[in-house]
Amino acid sequence: MDHSGHGMTMDLPPFTLGRGLHWSADPFFLVACLAGLALYGWGVVRLRRRGDSWPASRTVSYVLGVLTIGLMMCTRLNDYGMVMFSVHMVQHMVISMLSPILVLLGAPVTLALRALPAAGRRKGPRELLLMLLHSRYMRVVTHPAFTIPLFIASLYALYFTPLFDFLMGSRAGHAAMMVHFLAVGVVFFWPIIGVDPGPHRPGYLMRMLELFAGMPFHAFFGIALMMGSTPMVKTFQNPPASLGIDALSDQSAAGGIAWAFSEIPSVLVLIALLFQWYRSEQRQARRKDRAADRDGDKELEAYNAYLASLSAREG
Repeated sequence: MDHSGHGMTMDLPPFTLGRGLHWSADPFFLVACLAGLALYGWGVVRLRRRGDSWPASRTVSYVLGVLTIGLMMCTRLNDYGMVMFSVHMVQHMVISMLSPILVLLGAPVTLALRALPAAGRRKGPRELLLMLLHSRYMRVVTHPAFTIPLFIASLYALYFTPLFDFLMGSRAGHAAMMVHFLAVGVVFFWPIIGVDPGPHRPGYLMRMLELFAGMPFHAFFGIALMMGSTPMVKTFQNPPASLGIDALSDQSAAGGIAWAFSEIPSVLVLIALLFQWYRSEQRQARRKDRAADRDGDKELEAYNAYLASLSAREG
């Protein structure tokens, strides 16, 4: 049965969670996920052997982030994402908003900079990474003036133009779309989360403003899908009869998913930012206490001397 208008045929059984998670891996994402886990594990082991510590919370966050990508692209969910708008939207939202947050909280760039050996005069991987972090290209692609419009355009300019149907015409196009969503999510959340080094490090309040600047557009996008009276994307106009779903109802469900996901990552990142802010204030307070101990409370002594001099003048 032609379900998408592209001549592709796929007869899938009704979707259930138990039957939907069969092995159906996208080769690119499978290799990328395994390589990402292996490299991160190598970095952690290298630090431990050197006697350095690495927070377990970062490792857990990174592994969960990679596993969410694998779940979306390396199981039968990926098959259903080709024929069901709602499942595709779950893939999109997780890969563009949840996976990047978890991966970035794992601080993979910081781990790489600490684990990779210095190459000396030659330019090794560590030196090339530092060059990239300090490059003009990185300053541009992580600047809010670039990331926020890109984050918004990835929704409207893709779903409401023929480009979406063209990419959905093949598995390679679908995978390329998901790579784009992941990359957009990473560059959007990187300066906001602020765990890894980068060219832009705004204050905590500014990060929160950047976070909430893009989220309402996700909600508007979801509402537009929910309120549509006709199918708005050709790819999902004719779902397979075996699924027993209505295209318009599935589109409405996809809109609800997009709307809900505008809230979930915002709360997750906000909690992380508040925790970072609290820890930053605690470190600053400890630094001030140590400085006072080193100075022997010289400020207090100077103030007492000033009061004494005033008393002497009056006398």
